[in-house]
Amino acid sequence: MIAFMWNLMLALIWVVLTGHFTGYNFLVGFIFGYVSLCILQRHITLLNGYSRRFPNLIRFVFFFFAELIKANIKVAYDVMTPVWYMKPGVIALPLEAKTDMEITFVANLISLTPGTLSLDVSDDRRVLFIHAMFLDDEESLRADLKEMERRALEVLR
Repeated sequence: MIAFMWNLMLALIWVVLTGHFTGYNFLVGFIFGYVSLCILQRHITLLNGYSRRFPNLIRFVFFFFAELIKANIKVAYDVMTPVWYMKPGVIALPLEAKTDMEITFVANLISLTPGTLSLDVSDDRRVLFIHAMFLDDEESLRADLKEMERRALEVLR
């Protein structure tokens, strides 16, 4: 997170030094800052792994939007058809996330996806309880949610 803040600062410095206050110029400054930080990460231990996180973030954004679109279509279809295919239920999802930030991020991603809602975290913070609108195949749903958690943790770690 600190490396990302440095990247934003470098982009802002670029915009100020060039004197062109546009989104395109900010993006150019962000790219130059990213390349600079990738070069410096060998020498500054605080920046280790930053070059891997940004591509992971881009992949995660595309993955999440695809999941979001699929879930929206499934819920919209079920709402608009006269026969309801939903089979609601609650499942327990074992978590790989350890910190409060990771758990909160994963729980919010699950709640943002239509048809699922994060309910609670166990006292030992190892299990997330989720209400699912379509619980036809519990193992398949659990596998999809674990994949979302894995990809989210790639971005954070």
